[in-house]
Amino acid sequence: MAEFLCRLADERGKVFTQVEKAASEAEVRRRMAEKGLFVYSIRGRTLPSFYLRLPGISTGKLSTNQFLLFNQQFVTLIRAGLPILQALDLLATRSSQPRLKEVLNEVRERIRGGASLSEAFRAQSIFSEVYTSSLLAGERSGNLAGVLEQYIAYQKVTSGVRRRLLNALVYPALLIVVAAGVLSYVTLHVIPRFSELYAEMNVELPPLTVAVVTVALNLRASIFVFLLLVVATVVGIFLFTRSEGGAQAIDRARMRIPLIGDVVLKFRLAQFCRTLSTLLSGGIPLVPSLKVASGAMISPVLRHSVASAAVRVSEGQSLHGALRLTEFFPELVTEMIEVGENTGALPQMLESVAEFYEEELNSQLATLLTLVEPILLLVMGGLVLTILIALYLPIFSIGAVMR
Repeated sequence: MAEFLCRLADERGKVFTQVEKAASEAEVRRRMAEKGLFVYSIRGRTLPSFYLRLPGISTGKLSTNQFLLFNQQFVTLIRAGLPILQALDLLATRSSQPRLKEVLNEVRERIRGGASLSEAFRAQSIFSEVYTSSLLAGERSGNLAGVLEQYIAYQKVTSGVRRRLLNALVYPALLIVVAAGVLSYVTLHVIPRFSELYAEMNVELPPLTVAVVTVALNLRASIFVFLLLVVATVVGIFLFTRSEGGAQAIDRARMRIPLIGDVVLKFRLAQFCRTLSTLLSGGIPLVPSLKVASGAMISPVLRHSVASAAVRVSEGQSLHGALRLTEFFPELVTEMIEVGENTGALPQMLESVAEFYEEELNSQLATLLTLVEPILLLVMGGLVLTILIALYLPIFSIGAVMR
C-alpha cells in the first residue's frame, strides 16, 4: 500500500489536506468521490532514498525494454490517429506488465481530471526529466509522435553505449575477482601449511621464501583488522560522496585516472551532447534544455558545470563561451557548438559530437581491453609463480643437499 497526500474540498468549500493509504491513485480518487469530496490534487508520498535502496525494497521503476516498447506502441497508435486517452486506455488494457498497467491507469486518471500528458507522467516521479520535458515539447509543438520518435532513438543509442561499456568491463572484472580469490586462498591456507612443514623439518629457508611466508602469516594474523579497515574505507568514501563537495572530489579523481578517466569523460560528454540535441530537436528552448540535461547527468562535476553554463547563457552569454569557461569540455566540443550556434544547426552539431565520442569510446575500449587483459593475466601469473617458487625452493635445496 502506498501513501498519498490529498488536497481536498468538502461540499461547503472547505479546503483541507489529508493522507490516504491505497493501492493506486485511482483508488484514492474513487474513494474520495464516494465520500462526496472534490479532489484538487493527489501526490504520492515517497519513502526516503536510503530506504528505497535497501534489499527487497523496490523503487517501482520500469525496465528500459518495457519503457521503450510502450513508447513505440504509443507512437504507433498516435500515428494511426487515435486520441491520446484512447491510446493509453488500449495500452493499459493490453499490458502484461503489472507495474506499467498501474502507472498507465494513474496517468489516465490524471488526464481525465484535466492534467496534460506531460504533467500526468511527471507526477509519477519514476520517469526522467528528459522524457517528461520531451512530452511537454511535443504537446506544445503539436508533433508529439515526432518528438517521441526522437526520444526513442536517443534512448536506444544511449542504452546501447552504456551496455557496450558494461559488457567490456565484465571480463576484466571477472579476472580481478578470480585472481583475488586464488591469491587469498593461497595466502591464507596454502602458505601457512608449508610454513608449518618447514618448521617441523627445521631447515634454513631462502630469503624469498622467508619474505613470502612472513607476509602471509602477518596477513592471516591480522585478517580481521584488514577487513575492518577495508569496510571502514568503503563506508567512509560512501559517506564522503553523500555531500556535494565530496561527490565532486571523488568524481574529479575518477576522471583523472590514466586511461580509465578519459573513457569515463568521453562517455559522459557523449551522453550530454545527445541529451541536449534530443531536447533542442524537440523544440525546447536552450536554457530549459541545459537545465534538464544537467539534471540528467550522473557526474556531479559535469552537472555543476552545465548548470553554471545554463546560468551564463540565461544572462546572454553564448553556449560555447559558457562551456569554455569550465575545465571539462574539450576544445572540440566548444568549437563544434560554436559552429552550430553560428549556423543555426546546434542540435545536428551536438549529435555529430555525440557520434564522434561514441566511436572514439568504442575504439578506446577495444584498445584498453587489448592491454588490460594480458596485463592482468601477467600480473596474476607472476604473483602465483613467485609464490610457487618461494614455496618449493626449500624442497629443491633439501634435494640438492641429500644428493
